[in-house]
Amino acid sequence: MLSALLVLQIFHVLFLALHDWVPLGNLNDTKAVRAANPGEKVLVGMLISTIPFAFALAASLFYADKRFPGWLYIFLWVSYTFVFVGELEAWWIPYIFGAKPERVSRYQAMFGGTHSFLPARHGILPNTLHVILHSATVALLAVLAMLTL
Repeated sequence: MLSALLVLQIFHVLFLALHDWVPLGNLNDTKAVRAANPGEKVLVGMLISTIPFAFALAASLFYADKRFPGWLYIFLWVSYTFVFVGELEAWWIPYIFGAKPERVSRYQAMFGGTHSFLPARHGILPNTLHVILHSATVALLAVLAMLTL
């Protein structure tokens, strides 16, 4: 279980740090993201979203051959619960219940050219790369639950 937790954390950190910078074929559109987020906005967003998870990963790797301290479990639970709630708010709630036209337009501009296997609902179309990320978040929370029970 610990190995699964570490692998999922590595995936999250790499995703958060690289998905707006490294072209992955039709899974992402780095040019569209930068066009919608001019200037340093993409860099600042990447740093803000990546640093807490990179810290959690570093701490997890440090304690990998020891027992995790309580504060690390708390940090992991809080940080990954927040990211999961953010994923729900950013993608799944608008997908299921609808979104403001500004969000629909923004998502279509940034992600309209990316691969998706779900049908569009309310103008929102979760792309495959984000579905993979969100699935990894659920898996990480499940593994974390098994480790802390």
